[in-house]
Amino acid sequence: MKGRAKSILRIFKILFLSFGIFFILLCSLAFTTIPYYAWHWLGVNKGCIEKEPAVVVLLGGSGMPSGDGLIRSYYTAMIGKEYPKSIIIIALPGDTTDSTSSISLLRYELLLRGIDKNRISLECTGHNTRQQAMQIAGSIGKTHFLKPMALVTSPENMYRSILSFQKVGFTDVKGLPTFETSVNENNLYFRDKDLKGNPFVPPIGQSKQLRYQFWNHLKYEILVFRELFAIGYYKLRAWI
Repeated sequence: MKGRAKSILRIFKILFLSFGIFFILLCSLAFTTIPYYAWHWLGVNKGCIEKEPAVVVLLGGSGMPSGDGLIRSYYTAMIGKEYPKSIIIIALPGDTTDSTSSISLLRYELLLRGIDKNRISLECTGHNTRQQAMQIAGSIGKTHFLKPMALVTSPENMYRSILSFQKVGFTDVKGLPTFETSVNENNLYFRDKDLKGNPFVPPIGQSKQLRYQFWNHLKYEILVFRELFAIGYYKLRAWI
């Protein structure tokens, strides 16, 4: 029993040490630009739109209302206005007869942004990117397989999404990743002395890296690792 307890304790020590090293590595990387460029690579690696798309697919993401849903609808409306002959498909599971469902609210958001209702179709049965690609391939027919298609989704999902649509037969698929725009009208620096408070706490008013960049890069690391896991799973299932 003592030998077994020592073995278990040794395993826990190794795991604890490994997780500690991994955590320190992640924090260290967050002070570099590597997480951002890894995230950016997922968004642009498969190329961006070069010619007029016949079909624009809005992959619904986390629903509506949400920051993710709003930015995807913004980009979809933007490309829809730029290419007025394209049809627009909103892919998100939901009840299309319910005006408060996420897919209905996404459609309404596009209408508010000036997209004609006759251009919008809804794909509400797919529960992941693979199934959405299959359902869209079945609904619009093989005549669109050779026509240009544009996907609108978050940067971290773009690489896997394009490969998923190519897998079901679409040959000319490009992406419009929904990159966010940072505040650039103000440098966001402040003088800690002007705000008073406890003078013994280290000032951070002149350090945007500590206040914003570090935490943003930690978020990018989570997004990238999560997506790499999803890409690996899709490859194992032969979905991409």
